[in-house]
Amino acid sequence: MRYVAAYLLASLGGEGCPSKEKIAKILESVGIDVSDERLSKVMSELKGKDVSEVIADGMGKLASMPSGGAAASSGGGGGAGGDAPAEEKKEEKKEESEEESDDDMGFGLFD
Repeated sequence: MRYVAAYLLASLGGEGCPSKEKIAKILESVGIDVSDERLSKVMSELKGKDVSEVIADGMGKLASMPSGGAAASSGGGGGAGGDAPAEEKKEEKKEESEEESDDDMGFGLFD
């Protein structure tokens, strides 16, 4: 992902098809060791493609993916007794997510 991000940054900087050296320079400026194998893979996948078209294609694929929705029921009893523990779990989960929402999830854009 970091290689793709650096490629996009270089593209936005006015480079139509940025060179490996330009991408490596961007990555090294933020302290990332560049793997020539990975960089070559990204370059070969994006060779001859317009970045805006690649982004538009990716957005179309993301739009077709399902997201969110109701969770499947895990219990077998359908009465009120079966609903109470589920409500408690939801409340506990909600509290945990509020606490963790300020975290950066342990990674950054260039990790």
